Amino acid sequence: MPRTLETLNHDARLPALGDAYSSVVLPTPLPEPRLIAFNPAAAKLIDLDPGQALRPEFASVMAGNAPLPGGMTRSMLYAGHQFGVFVPQLGDGRAILIGQVRNERGELWELQLKGAGKTPYSRFGDGRAVLRSTLREYLCGEAMAGLGIPTTRALCIVGSSEPVQRETVETAAVLCRMAPSHLRFGNFEVFYYRGEHDKLAPLADHVIQNYFPDLKESRPWAAPTGTNPVADSVVGGTHGPDLYRAWLTEVVERTAKLMAQWQAVGFCHGVMNSDNMSILGLTLDYGPYGFMEPFDPHYICNHSDETGRYAYDQQPGVGHWNCSRLLQATLPLLHAEPEKAIEVAYAILERYGQVFVPENLAQWRAKLGLMQARDDDPDLINRFFTVLANSRADFTTVFRLLGEVRAEGVPAVRDHILDVAGFDAWLASYRARLAHERSDDDARAARMRQVNPKYVLRNHLAQAAIEKAQAGDYAEVETLRALLARPFDEQPRMEAYATPAPAGTHTVEVSCSS
Repeated sequence: MPRTLETLNHDARLPALGDAYSSVVLPTPLPEPRLIAFNPAAAKLIDLDPGQALRPEFASVMAGNAPLPGGMTRSMLYAGHQFGVFVPQLGDGRAILIGQVRNERGELWELQLKGAGKTPYSRFGDGRAVLRSTLREYLCGEAMAGLGIPTTRALCIVGSSEPVQRETVETAAVLCRMAPSHLRFGNFEVFYYRGEHDKLAPLADHVIQNYFPDLKESRPWAAPTGTNPVADSVVGGTHGPDLYRAWLTEVVERTAKLMAQWQAVGFCHGVMNSDNMSILGLTLDYGPYGFMEPFDPHYICNHSDETGRYAYDQQPGVGHWNCSRLLQATLPLLHAEPEKAIEVAYAILERYGQVFVPENLAQWRAKLGLMQARDDDPDLINRFFTVLANSRADFTTVFRLLGEVRAEGVPAVRDHILDVAGFDAWLASYRARLAHERSDDDARAARMRQVNPKYVLRNHLAQAAIEKAQAGDYAEVETLRALLARPFDEQPRMEAYATPAPAGTHTVEVSCSS
């Protein structure tokens, strides 16, 4: 049954952890809030009647000007490694949790206002977000959901004429984003590096109980040689060390799978700091992201990333490194003896590569329409990457058109390739491989359309929607949201959204302020 703002099914779990983990904070009122965007698909996740968005009270609640009936107002404490450097205290500097809602399917969803004012963790920030950045997060969360990639979602955006200083003066906005949990690796790092190890187990217990409830029965953990889990003890924990190890193994595996999914669609996060890594394996915190257009394995989407630490080809390694930071922060949960805890951590970390490598290969096989796994698959895949790189070919377009390759004839994808000789040589190998599999062209094309999107959120599309919204026209935002919800469908009359930015169009640069 659809619910109103007043009848949402609240199930507050976070406050039980205590004030060491989060702080009660009141949002800063936003002058003259107005609803700019509303996502009915996200509303459905919390059983909210979409008609509630038409109420004047809705914009007030989602701006932080009025409390969500039955909700809360809390911001989380965390730390993190930013561009490889540890920062001892970060936290929700402009994000305020206003409720935890359980839907009729039993799923728990957090509602968090981003840009609702200062918190105890704002440091020198103003606690605000701007229309530009909220629109980018709103659209990309929904784009990733459409692609089937784990992600936070977005319920709505509320805007205001209040000025906010960034590189230039912009207008304020508040994004209501949703996730089962916004907890991140940094929530554990802060207590480890403070030496407050007694706070790690209660936080882990909270995560396991609420988000991994079936783990104990479904995922026993096998101890590496030389450890004695029966003799272990963890201060403050309600679970045995084996369950913490099984949980951390699951987190590492989810992260590895997420990285493979990002690579397969050409998505670059831009700021893969450990405090931007979800403990649930979700894509979290959309700032200077970008979907790669001309194929470049060294593509850097973040103008602020001068060293290329978070370039496209670095993301899998950074995911591994961030998992190592999480395991460092949870060593006290792994074994009572530090040396053995480190041994256990290394054993868990090995699962990252053991999961990422086959998952990554499986993603590329699917994108090429291959049904069988062969030892020479990496060579076939990498040769295609070389052709793409030499041609600076559009990543999304080429993979989509690759499904039209037939046993004979000149495929349309060839028109998008500059390295024609390299492509022709590769195409001969590809066709031989398909023939060996007795691949049916039509069936393969149908499979490939389900994994190679036609539409992704290109930066110029987001920028066009932003510029129209800044002028008071929000229709393009809704057009993109609906389009990106079905990225694998042809969607007649929407062809223009599948093409790269027109020649001569100014390149959209994004940075950490995005």
